[in-house]
Amino acid sequence: MNSIRQVPTRVKSRRTEANLGAEREHFDKQQVNPRSKGGGGVGIILGTHREKGAFTFWSYALGFPLASSSILSWKFCHVLHKVLRDGHKNVLQDCMRHHSSLVEIGQLWSNLHDRYGQLVALYTKLLCTKMEFHVKHLEIPPSLEASDELLERTAGTDINNVFQLTVEVFDYMDSELRLAETVIRQLNTSIAVSSLTSGQCRLAPLIQVIQDCSPLYHFTVKLLFKLHACLPADTLQGHRERFHDQFHSLKTFFNKARDMMYFKRLIQIPRLPDSPPNFLHAASLAKHVKPVVVIPDEDEPEQDDDDDPEPLIEQPDIFDQTFGPPNGGFDERDLQIESLKQDLELLRAELERVKAEAQRYITQLKSQINSLEAELEEQRAQKQRALVENEQLRMELEATRRRNAEHEGLQTTFFEAEKKAQATEQRYNKLKEKHTELVASHAELLRKVQTYSRSLLRCLPSHISGWAFLLTLAAICLLWLLLSLSFCQTSEQMKSSMTALQAEKERVMRSVSEKEAELSSLRQAAQVQQSSLQQERDRNSRELGELQGKLREKVSQRLKQKLLEEQFVLLQGTVAEAEKIIQDAVAKLDDPLHIRCTSSPDYLVSRAEAALSSIENVKKGHADYLSNMGDAGALLRALTQFSHLAADTIINGSATAHMAPTDHADRLTDNCRSCATQSIKYLSDLKSKITLQRADPASIRIIIQKILNLGQELRPKGMDVRQEELGDLVDREMAATSAAIEEAVRRIDEMMNQTRKDTTGVKLEVNERILFSCTDLMKAIRMLVVASTDLQKEIVEGGRGAATIKEFYARNSRWTEGLISAAKAVGWGATEMVESADKVVLHTGKYEELIVCSHEIAASTAQLVAASKVKADRNSKKLSALQQASRHVNEMAANVVASTKTGQEHLEEKDTMDFSGMSLIKLRKEEMESQVKVLELESQLENERLRLGELRKKHYDLAGANPFSLSPKPTKPALMKKPALAQKPNIPPKTTVCLHDGQCSSYVQSTFLS
Repeated sequence: MNSIRQVPTRVKSRRTEANLGAEREHFDKQQVNPRSKGGGGVGIILGTHREKGAFTFWSYALGFPLASSSILSWKFCHVLHKVLRDGHKNVLQDCMRHHSSLVEIGQLWSNLHDRYGQLVALYTKLLCTKMEFHVKHLEIPPSLEASDELLERTAGTDINNVFQLTVEVFDYMDSELRLAETVIRQLNTSIAVSSLTSGQCRLAPLIQVIQDCSPLYHFTVKLLFKLHACLPADTLQGHRERFHDQFHSLKTFFNKARDMMYFKRLIQIPRLPDSPPNFLHAASLAKHVKPVVVIPDEDEPEQDDDDDPEPLIEQPDIFDQTFGPPNGGFDERDLQIESLKQDLELLRAELERVKAEAQRYITQLKSQINSLEAELEEQRAQKQRALVENEQLRMELEATRRRNAEHEGLQTTFFEAEKKAQATEQRYNKLKEKHTELVASHAELLRKVQTYSRSLLRCLPSHISGWAFLLTLAAICLLWLLLSLSFCQTSEQMKSSMTALQAEKERVMRSVSEKEAELSSLRQAAQVQQSSLQQERDRNSRELGELQGKLREKVSQRLKQKLLEEQFVLLQGTVAEAEKIIQDAVAKLDDPLHIRCTSSPDYLVSRAEAALSSIENVKKGHADYLSNMGDAGALLRALTQFSHLAADTIINGSATAHMAPTDHADRLTDNCRSCATQSIKYLSDLKSKITLQRADPASIRIIIQKILNLGQELRPKGMDVRQEELGDLVDREMAATSAAIEEAVRRIDEMMNQTRKDTTGVKLEVNERILFSCTDLMKAIRMLVVASTDLQKEIVEGGRGAATIKEFYARNSRWTEGLISAAKAVGWGATEMVESADKVVLHTGKYEELIVCSHEIAASTAQLVAASKVKADRNSKKLSALQQASRHVNEMAANVVASTKTGQEHLEEKDTMDFSGMSLIKLRKEEMESQVKVLELESQLENERLRLGELRKKHYDLAGANPFSLSPKPTKPALMKKPALAQKPNIPPKTTVCLHDGQCSSYVQSTFLS
């Protein structure tokens, strides 16, 4: 089977070395313009698309004498650049295989003193950088035609990857600009001009360089804006300087190229702005316009100055240079093309056959997979059944083992006794056999003695005397007697042994009988025990039935009692929650952060009246519960309402005391504490059944009535601080502000440690960045407060003369009140910042709250600076230090806003809009619904802006009446719900604003933010 990779080898083998050398020499001697409008470059590019690669191109290119001809190397680099940009996407991988060859060619020509050689060295370095960049980032094509969405997807969300990609784009742009600058410099220092062949030969590759530089410039701008949105400006100082150098170099290159006649007919070069973008200002991104390079249509005719229809420079095809010109209208390449087409058809047929066979194999493998999966499921089912059976067998085995263990002891004793009996029986049988043998041997000896005696008597001779006969007879008798004695002794011994054995046998038999009797008794005992257990089971069953009957009899009584207990438990839970609410409210009285909260007497009176009415509801609910203890709903609702209203009265009483005279403030605070004490006492009485009957809220009513009377007394007066207390109040407010800032820094550190424990990854990075920026802002505010305190002391020392400090403050009471209001605003803003940061880190708050807090802090610090600047000497160094600290606070507030927005962009997911599956009618309907929603949102925005204007006017009015209030709200201001500061309606002129009251805060805020 033929292969595509074998075709170029067969084609080259048809050519002779002589023709190839002549054509290369001809190619080397002509300095022509290998322009993209010629047929050669287009033919090569079309060939890569037909072949889906650049193998054929490199098979011919490797045969060129690139090491001996610098002009040939220059033209080869130009063609390779066009192939990379406009060729098939697989060209990049084919070219990377020859990366080392390009590096060697560049190093070779860089060491030679040749003008084209220096250009070739720079061009090869550019091509290597281009290939390495696009191999690493395959999403970006070599033509650099990538959308902003594709660039964002390539950069990703990791700031380290964005930083690295920016550096690589910088290197890419440096290689392009270095080549362009060298070409233009050589063109200026030599006699070549753009209208001559030698000049056009150098300038032709700059068309691709211009096409590369335009999108690279756009990529750099987008990436740098993204980096500045996530990183501090000092970190990116080097990036900005490098971009400025590249911007000026690129602009100079574009301007020079735009003035050359050669480029005017071939390419439209974009114009860059007069100055580089300001990356420190995020809004500058909207002013950036992507430069676009336009290549005129190739079908348009080219007109020369001499109206010559022929092109200015003849540009031979690279294939004509390789294979030679056609011979008499017939070219050998036609035969090669036909043979290649035939080979291609064969390869296609073979490919279809391989695909069909692969599909068949895939089908077979899928069927095998399905059968194996079925077998696997069956094996799993069998395994499950086996596990169930195994568990059943295991349970049966355990039961059998328990039954066997009960008889194990008895069987062991029985077996031991039986073994002893068998051993004794064997010993008895052996002794019996031995006794029989001895008796038999003794009888045999007796018979032998008798026989011997008879034979001896017969054998005696007659001449033996009677004495000899007698002696012989006596010897025989003696022998008989000895034998008899020995037999008797043996018989006695045997009898004694037999007797002992018999006794042992009897003892063993008795033992066996005893064991058997014991075994039978145990069996009987087991049977008796089993019968007793059965009787016990029956008796338990009867008792269980009796108990169930008693339980059914008592269930109604217990349910009733349980209902009463549940109602009382609900009452206790409600009372406990009410106690917590009251205790939390009274704890606010001792909280140093609560000192910034203020309230109006009118609001306190309304809260006290509502609390009094709730006491009536509590009393009525208490009476209903005592009459019917199965229903505590009315009392629970009344207690819930009472706890909230009482806590609200206590908190607002304390807040009103913050701006009341000392006498009224002390009495109001004491009554608030007494109200909390009596409320907790009354709630404690409700928690106990013993004291439930006598619980009475009368004492609470009396104390709340006192609070109501104090609030009514404070209504027409008491909202101004006495002049003799202004000096102490300034010091207290400055100290409270410093304490609030210190507390804010401490809480931010705690939040930092907690978020490092609870979160990881991108969330941890975002939270750390936000908290670090908040910490820097708090440190800047602390420096501002210190500088303001120093300036204040300088103002007092320089202006009081012979008067005391308190007299100075009293004499300048309006300025003092403005200073106090500014200090309150700064402390309040720091506390709100910490609360908002805590909510954002815990993902319970909004990022917009933190941004608005930053704006509020900036406005409050501006108010403090303005209040301090009124009476300060313009040449005072401490005033300069205060202004510098104020600018630092503004910078830190801007950092908080930037960090918050960056974190919000990283964490919030954006829904992709996919309208591919919608019909025309559906799209039209969705468009109408979207327009309706846009109109609704615009209407809401307009109404909210009007509401903002009215709120600010009301704020100015209340601030003018109460110099120490921070907001028109009696409780903590709802800072987080402020709309975007888009408009500032109804702002009074600057000349009408005095620094003695709270209007300074809103005015300075509006001035600063606008």
